[in-house]
Amino acid sequence: MTRALRVAIVGAGPAGVYAADILTKSETPVDIDLLDRMPAPYGLIRYGVAPDHPRIKGIVNALHRVMEKPEIRFLGNVDYGVDVKLDDLRRHYDAVIFSTGADKDRELDIPGADLPQSHGAAEFVYWYDGYPEAPRDWTLEAEQVAVVGAGNVALDVARVLAKQADDLLRTEIPDNVYQGLKASKVTDVHLFARRGPAQTKFTPLELRELDHQDGMELVVHPEGFELDEASEEAIRTNNQVKTIVKTLQDWALRDRKDNTPRRLHFHFLRSPAEIIGTDRVEGLKTEVMELNGDGSVRGTGEFETLPVQAVYRAVGYLSSPLADLPFDHGTGTVPNDGGRVLDLDGEHIPGVYTTGWIKRGPVGLIGHTKGDALETINNLLADLDSFTPAEQPERDSFLRLLDERAVEYTTWEGWNLLDAHEKSLGEAEGRERVKVVPREDMVRISRPES
Repeated sequence: MTRALRVAIVGAGPAGVYAADILTKSETPVDIDLLDRMPAPYGLIRYGVAPDHPRIKGIVNALHRVMEKPEIRFLGNVDYGVDVKLDDLRRHYDAVIFSTGADKDRELDIPGADLPQSHGAAEFVYWYDGYPEAPRDWTLEAEQVAVVGAGNVALDVARVLAKQADDLLRTEIPDNVYQGLKASKVTDVHLFARRGPAQTKFTPLELRELDHQDGMELVVHPEGFELDEASEEAIRTNNQVKTIVKTLQDWALRDRKDNTPRRLHFHFLRSPAEIIGTDRVEGLKTEVMELNGDGSVRGTGEFETLPVQAVYRAVGYLSSPLADLPFDHGTGTVPNDGGRVLDLDGEHIPGVYTTGWIKRGPVGLIGHTKGDALETINNLLADLDSFTPAEQPERDSFLRLLDERAVEYTTWEGWNLLDAHEKSLGEAEGRERVKVVPREDMVRISRPES
């Protein structure tokens, strides 16, 4: 091929940006378009991580540096499956990589999960992160709240629920989120983990950050705080597990306070069995679990019920199917072999690849997507000789297609305008930025010439 390899990456979150970065560092000349259905880049970082997350800024700065590379062009507000189809992309690009992540809540299959005031964690995260397609109102009338899950998303949800709204004013939260949290009646947030403290999926930094929140007491309940042989082995051999267990043990031994307005409780070896209620949530019934010795658990047949008025289900995310691609509904992934997308017969669809959570499922930290991307890109580069060249590889030809379909796409230059606008809104309030939420406003600010 005498010209640069034309590649479309659908999804401009960390997985897509990492894939683009690795491609630009290869010996193959490349010309990459990063497409996203949102008018702004960064995906999970902008719309899936709590605004007070301690490492957001560093990750965004790293992604920003990648997207400024001349080989990479950002095209936002382009909805794959609506504005463009797979055939369109294959006509304009030599290869297509899907990195669309996971955008929905995995279901919690217990009675009562669909009661009013039983919420998926993603719904709440989208609200407090200002996701354009999320409802802008969220009523926090419950005093006692349960959060089901033992990962960082559960920790984020529990922390935001238990935190004082004024402590979030230094972040980029929109005003409606601040007002909603300010009006919250929450006094106690109960986080339930199905397994023991050594089996949680928290990361030490996020866990220890909880100890720096004003007006919030951390309560680790001794019932269920157990370690088996596998737990002890994990503590000996894994510094992360050791830190997590030590932190929780220290909190469990503290004297209780009696003057904090809010409390965050940790309950271990408690598996959700039923959400109680008639026309709304009235309680959470859990089964007491016990460790098997290998880190797994079994039910004891003993149950407990805690009166709560809301439940937040943080049991995992799930990806959405993509138009014109096979999809495994059980795993929530696009079938693939090392990132090579497979058809229904298990054969590689030429020139089509995937990376990130849509490839392997929503597990692991953001940094783990680098390894996914490296595997996918290595396989893509190994397949170069088998590619069918794009019929219309010119850079402007794809923009003409978008113009013909009246797609109001945004660009990297447009993102810089929106970024500066959000920072100016924040500067007026003594904050780093205030996020613009409505899609039409994001597009208008990003496309001042329109």
